[in-house]
Amino acid sequence: MKYVVGVDIGTSSTKSVLFDTNGRQVAQCAQRYALRSPEPGAAEQDANEILQAATQTIATVIGTRGIAADQLLGLSLSCAMHTLLLLNSDNQPITPLFTWADNRSDRWAAQIRQQEAQNLLHHLPPAPSSLYERTGIPVHPMSPVIKLVWLRCERPEIFSQAARVVCIKEYVLWHWCCEWVIDYSMASTTGLLSLHSGLSDGLSGGLSDSLSDSSSAWDTVAMNLAGIQPHQLSALVPTTHTLAMQSPYADKTGVRVGTPVVVGASDGVLANLGVGAIAPEMAAITLGTSGAVRKVVSQPTTAPEVQLFCYALSEGRWVMGGAVNNGGIALQWARDHLVPYSMALTESPHQRRQPTASTYEQITALAQTIAPGSDGLIFHPYLLGERAPLWNAQARASFFGLSHGHTQAHLVRAVMEGVLYNLQSVFTALEKAGGKVTTLRASGGFAHSLLWQQMLADIFDRQIEIPTVIESSAFGAAALALVALGEWESLTTVGEKVVIAKTRSPIAKNVSRYQKILPLYSKLAADFAAHYDALQQIIGE
Repeated sequence: MKYVVGVDIGTSSTKSVLFDTNGRQVAQCAQRYALRSPEPGAAEQDANEILQAATQTIATVIGTRGIAADQLLGLSLSCAMHTLLLLNSDNQPITPLFTWADNRSDRWAAQIRQQEAQNLLHHLPPAPSSLYERTGIPVHPMSPVIKLVWLRCERPEIFSQAARVVCIKEYVLWHWCCEWVIDYSMASTTGLLSLHSGLSDGLSGGLSDSLSDSSSAWDTVAMNLAGIQPHQLSALVPTTHTLAMQSPYADKTGVRVGTPVVVGASDGVLANLGVGAIAPEMAAITLGTSGAVRKVVSQPTTAPEVQLFCYALSEGRWVMGGAVNNGGIALQWARDHLVPYSMALTESPHQRRQPTASTYEQITALAQTIAPGSDGLIFHPYLLGERAPLWNAQARASFFGLSHGHTQAHLVRAVMEGVLYNLQSVFTALEKAGGKVTTLRASGGFAHSLLWQQMLADIFDRQIEIPTVIESSAFGAAALALVALGEWESLTTVGEKVVIAKTRSPIAKNVSRYQKILPLYSKLAADFAAHYDALQQIIGE
């Protein structure tokens, strides 16, 4: 039997997942790392910690299964989007790794949006179109191009030393393979790549891998705004481009020197691929720490109301959708702060013992005791600001409708529902821009929960399919490897390999209740948006 490893570099951990050539998951290994916040708005990581995690998880997943060197066909990478790392001329980091959650560039995003509204970009001639229309990325502090503006303007002593501007995947690949490359999928998440110029040729492998031949794909307006040059960026390559593992990381990962390393793509587009949601009538929802709803479209598309992103996958396939900051992180907040301690639900109230820290299983069981709609309690889950559909880093969470009769159980259920209400708002925008969706395929950590699954079916009023393999981004990376290495004929093979473990259908009475709540949720979100800046000014005093 032959195998491939899909390596999924995420925000909170890296997972290496071993698959056989039939697409069956054989083993996995995960390693977590810290997300640091040394000052308000910061969300930083150590690039070398992530490099170590990616390297070690490969070694572990291969070693524990006893895979011989000649059984491993290759590796492929999925990677979290919107990371930014500046390197000096010796390829050493001069900044921490800035993640998508870092909001310190928010005032520059606001200034650019204001200038664009006036059709004026600071020290640039008027642009023929907005950055969003040019790159497919909403103007938001998650975007590396906005972070570069912040660094250029507020930390020029560091910015001026930058010889290279990379994401975490580029940094890992350089250590493993000794080449500086970036695939078109990851490049399209930087806010620096033109959504149209040269992109189709690059995805099909029609462009040369040399930077000189592909540099025209970078957007001139975005590059000028960021203050960087093409020579500071890596060579653009297709997502199926293959490198070779070099020493000393071949020894560290436990693979042979020369083992193929398929560059791969971003975690978002690979999550769609990994659940087989590449047909026009299908969409994928991923809910882990954060969350997203996405579907595949046949050409690069932007939404009129700037609610959605558009990223490259492969020739003739772009992934359109919206990512939210507040997914499972909201349930974690509820566990830690709303119900920090719990007694088992079956335990006699007369039995004396010290309460223990709550588990997710306990608080979801608590939520299940409450009827859909939480008896009129509505939660807007903007604990970390928000990306889609608001694109407002100053957004804040709130409970609406709280009364004396509401309990801890109501609060927890409202939090879970609020996360899905927010994702449903993104889904509505996605259908409006990209066409009708009949089937949703779901993955991520929440997919283990029967309550989450049923809530999702009811709130979205769609059939929900849960694949056997819920590590969808890692499987998407493995699928790219199997295509690139000639084991599978094309990406359409993925649909044949995805096995649906369970299906959830909406319950009519629950759908009816939620469809009454959703318009109120959206109206409240719009009303509250007018007050976030004023609240932030008070907090900052």
